[in-house]
Amino acid sequence: MTHEAPSARVWLPPEQYAETLMKATGFACVFFTDEAERPVQLHSVYSAEHPWQLAGGTMDPGERPWQTAARECREETGIRVDGPTPLLAVVYGLPGDAWPYSTMGVVFDGGRLTQAQIESIALDPEEHDEVRVLALHDWRPLMPPRDFARLSAVMEARRTGVAAYFDTWDWETE
Repeated sequence: MTHEAPSARVWLPPEQYAETLMKATGFACVFFTDEAERPVQLHSVYSAEHPWQLAGGTMDPGERPWQTAARECREETGIRVDGPTPLLAVVYGLPGDAWPYSTMGVVFDGGRLTQAQIESIALDPEEHDEVRVLALHDWRPLMPPRDFARLSAVMEARRTGVAAYFDTWDWETE
């Protein structure tokens, strides 16, 4: 019986090691329904690939996920959310031709909006041009399959109280 010597590890300085790691873009969203548990989504003016979206967006440097979700929600809808609120989902995507980095994001539960709150949503016209509230099954024909799968996972997480892990948000499937 022979024993091989363990390979010698070379420890890099932190700044060099960091250059060898995967790069990722972070995002955070807030998920709302109306009082009948129908998802509230925003129609994008800039993304034909993802026409219906949750209130949210990309994290700014130095921002934490909840800060991003609250900021983006306020900018895109005028709604101020207190929190952090319960986590509904973690979303992950691999890089691809359309984007060179992995994507990691979180979806927080914004709760149920009244009809008056929905009617008072003030959209940022540079990002969205419509607010729509539909039953989950009515969203299916309006969204790409993986967007609908993510929305379904978020709804299931809301229903069960168990956060979803959604790891098929890959850029290669654009």
